[in-house]
Amino acid sequence: MTSATDPSPDAPTTPPTPPPAALPAGSGDRAPATPRWSLPALLAILVLAAVLYSWNLKASDLNSFYSAAVLSGTRSWKAWFFGSLDAGSFITVDKPPFALMIMSLSCRVFGFGTWQMMAPMVAAALGTIGILHTSVKRYFGHAAAAVAALVLALTPITVAIDRDNNPDTTLVLLMVAGAALGLRATREGRLLPLLGSAVCFGLAFNTKMLQGYIALPAVFAVYLYASRQGWARKVRDLALAAVALAVASLWWAAAVSLVPAADRPYIGGSTDGSAWDLIMGYNGLGRVLGGEGNGGGGGMGGGGFSGTAGLGRMFNDILGGQISWLLPFTAIAFVGGLVLCGRAPRTDPTRAALLLWGGWTVLHYLTFSMAEGTMHPYYTTALAPGIAALTGAGGVMLLRAFRGGDARWAWVLPAGLAVTAVWAVVLLRRAADWNGWLWPAVAVLMALAVTGLFVFRSGGRARLFTASVAAAVVAALAGPAAYAVAEPASAGGGGGMGGSNPTAGPTTGGGFGGGPGGGRGGFPGGTGRGGPGAEAGDGADGLPGGQAPGGNGQAPGGEPGGANGEFPGGGQAPGGNGEPPRGGTGDRPGGFGGGGMGGTASSAMVSYLEKHQDGAKWLLAVSNSQSAAQLIVSTGRPVISMFGFTGSDKAMTLAKLKELVRKGELHYVQTGGGMGGGMGGNNTLTAQITSWVEQHGTAVKQSAYDKSASSGSTSASGSATGSGSSARNGAQSSALYRLDPSDLG
Repeated sequence: MTSATDPSPDAPTTPPTPPPAALPAGSGDRAPATPRWSLPALLAILVLAAVLYSWNLKASDLNSFYSAAVLSGTRSWKAWFFGSLDAGSFITVDKPPFALMIMSLSCRVFGFGTWQMMAPMVAAALGTIGILHTSVKRYFGHAAAAVAALVLALTPITVAIDRDNNPDTTLVLLMVAGAALGLRATREGRLLPLLGSAVCFGLAFNTKMLQGYIALPAVFAVYLYASRQGWARKVRDLALAAVALAVASLWWAAAVSLVPAADRPYIGGSTDGSAWDLIMGYNGLGRVLGGEGNGGGGGMGGGGFSGTAGLGRMFNDILGGQISWLLPFTAIAFVGGLVLCGRAPRTDPTRAALLLWGGWTVLHYLTFSMAEGTMHPYYTTALAPGIAALTGAGGVMLLRAFRGGDARWAWVLPAGLAVTAVWAVVLLRRAADWNGWLWPAVAVLMALAVTGLFVFRSGGRARLFTASVAAAVVAALAGPAAYAVAEPASAGGGGGMGGSNPTAGPTTGGGFGGGPGGGRGGFPGGTGRGGPGAEAGDGADGLPGGQAPGGNGQAPGGEPGGANGEFPGGGQAPGGNGEPPRGGTGDRPGGFGGGGMGGTASSAMVSYLEKHQDGAKWLLAVSNSQSAAQLIVSTGRPVISMFGFTGSDKAMTLAKLKELVRKGELHYVQTGGGMGGGMGGNNTLTAQITSWVEQHGTAVKQSAYDKSASSGSTSASGSATGSGSSARNGAQSSALYRLDPSDLG
């Protein structure tokens, strides 16, 4: 049995074929012989991509939220299955765990560290390029496949996210594999590839839930329309595929629901601790409509990351340089390709492939453009395969039509290239102080290339014509390539908001910025201290959450990287050289800066907590997952996130806290310092727990672990010394309290 994405040069197509002027390579009865340059070109693109995705990785600022979950998965199989943030499995991350499972397995085999975690992600990114190349080659020929692979490899936001441990790299691999298998099922009329497509989309669902389904309607519609099978066979096969999709999608949620709530972690991002609520709410319609823990409009949770929702969002100052370089050409190539297919039969595989990748692009474009909920720039990496496929396939079809002698097509390709160059100049000029020589070079090179296309269009000057085509490709990709190369070449390498919001290239507007050109860490509306929470929580004596986002113009989470960046989340792992943390009181970084919105915790305080853990299951309980994650990564010990990623989860209740204290599983709780004050917050529950902790716990004086502090000071910054003071001050102060069973009364 051959692979579902292997080329099938002998597979017949359905006659009649399109006119010669519209016929792309690979659409005839038999595909032409493989040109000698095809395989070397693919290998060169894969090598280029591997360098872009892995160079300077140890200095990149990975998302400590996911790093903590991966580390916890190496310490506990229960945490591995549920996707728990901590090895004690108090709360999970707010995504299903499929991508985390892969990274955790790698780290179980090779040890926990940046390379061990990222190796599967880099492999997945390269696999996506290979699958797209093979699929495009099958229907449009080797040149189209090479262009598609190169475009995908150089898409700026794809480079940024493929250098990060967010799950989107795995998501895109699974969706592209599902689309390629769906096309094969449509062309061959076989059930097995269709079932494989359903399984891939089901696993994509278990990577990022409903986002994994965005392209699914295009696969369904193309199979229904273009498959040569009869209607009865189509309905039967689609019904079987629906069963496979349901099983592959819902096995994890079903398994979670079979475990009693008392024996499983709280499902982060949900309102009731269940996976079903996460599917329908926070990771479902909430992403599109807002609410359910997602910000909306122009707020921090939604529009603040990617700009205001609307059809022009992909072209705005935040997203334009990340994904939109070739969108105008993609539209022209898609429409032109469909017209060139003419009156080909309904089952024509060329048109089916165009429809699928066009549907992929349109569905993702509309979803991301109109989403009112949380919309990070890196979500748009899912647009890249559609853009790449249509650029390669439609571009080659337009080139063949351009050379075919039909005057009606003489202007379409040059117009598409001219529009591409104009838009590239606009994007490059948005970053006026970044490589200012590039936009004139793009304009001049594209003008020469288009001129060469017309001059050498006819006659025997094939090499000069080929050189003109190559120059046009270089001009079209120079801008995105510069953005892409800037990411691994930068010192921090982690993007605008560290691993929690990676972007490439320079900062060009509001939002959270990009790479080295514009200064990382700009918040919506500005890049200085005026960002949200710039002055909040600045005391806290180094407690998690003490440094509010926006302070000193830094992105949330503090200075990316930290130390020498050997360890995910910033700094160097205890023991050095990226070794997994071993606990104890050995050397560790003085702060846990990095991806996420946590603050820092002093090494002296952490050493104190470890020394006085007294057999407790958890080292500490903090307000949100960002703070907990950085402590987990830096210490290797379980830390409780009481209110989840947004600070609004009801994971911790007063009754649950009392039970943990009664069993001796938790002794230390941080109050204040952003407690419950994440992107949302549950102020009533927060105030209740804070008040109880302060009334029944014993405040830990700063002098207990910091010998330079005065003996009378508490762990707070001077204002959290009386009962209820942290509750009143909220994010303005933090305090550390010790709780023992005897405190329950």
